[in-house]
Amino acid sequence: MMIVFVLAAGLWGLGHLMGTPMRLRWVMIGVLYLAVLVVHAVLPDDNTLRVSIGGNLAGWLVFGAIVVLIVGYRRLLGLLRTKARDEDVLKPRSSTFSASELDRYARHIILREIGGPGQKKLRDAKVLVIGAGGLGSPVLLYLAAAGVGTIGIVDDDVVSLSNLQRQVIHRDNRLDMPKVFSAEATMQEINPHVELRPYNRRLTEADAAELFAEYDLILDGTDNFETRFMVNRMAVAAGTPLIAAAITQWEGQISLYDPARDAPCYQCVFPVAPAPHLAPSCAEAGVVGALPGVVGSMMAMETIKEITGAGQSLRGRMLLYDALYAENRVMNVKRRADCPVCGGV
Repeated sequence: MMIVFVLAAGLWGLGHLMGTPMRLRWVMIGVLYLAVLVVHAVLPDDNTLRVSIGGNLAGWLVFGAIVVLIVGYRRLLGLLRTKARDEDVLKPRSSTFSASELDRYARHIILREIGGPGQKKLRDAKVLVIGAGGLGSPVLLYLAAAGVGTIGIVDDDVVSLSNLQRQVIHRDNRLDMPKVFSAEATMQEINPHVELRPYNRRLTEADAAELFAEYDLILDGTDNFETRFMVNRMAVAAGTPLIAAAITQWEGQISLYDPARDAPCYQCVFPVAPAPHLAPSCAEAGVVGALPGVVGSMMAMETIKEITGAGQSLRGRMLLYDALYAENRVMNVKRRADCPVCGGV
């Protein structure tokens, strides 16, 4: 029997080295197990291959049944834990913080600019984050940790190995899992007191019209101009502030767009999409892994400031960050009277 276990270990290790998703590695192990059953069922008892494998058909069937029971038991425990967490989260929120929440948010509460009232504003806020990738990862982690009460996550992609260089909310054992559910799992581990709403789909204009109405603030961490323009149009139509950021290679930029409060919208600043060769994607141009962590954390910070009213926001200003030379610049941005999106707002 040892030779089968050695082969199984070899297949698993080879799959890991090649970056094969865990699901496919289990498929390979399953094929090996079925091959063992076929050998014992078809070949005579004295066959060399059957002897070298060891055991017998009944023994291997019992072994397989035990493995299935163990895996099923672990999955059942996971489902029960998830259900228990969900039931706890869905309980009506008290008007006061529990002892554990006071301890959890103590560093916020002692800040003069946030305090107890500001922390309550965070708990009552509803924030929609579009994209659970490079920028979305730090945003979602810090919003959950900060105690933002309701966080929506929109993304239709799955976790891939190339994501893990920068998308810190995801894990190696979640390859091929939808990003919204991977993000949800990590956020639940960080803070069980927040309500998470994963939307495993590509955002469309029809969806956005209905979805944006449910949230107080929209965060855009997407990586293409078509989606950014659409998100901006729908945010302007809903009268909802939009925090949008973008990154490439070593540089990033972020601003708060809010024409309902006399700040420009995204299309005031970027009237048309640049030619593809002038704005290549991260997959084409590359991106240093820590950059989305820096810019995404800025998005989370601006969200906390916007909700609590602390400090001066980036409404009407754009922050440009150059990681290669460790430089920050802030420039003023203004509304355009001829903007096709917010010109009449």
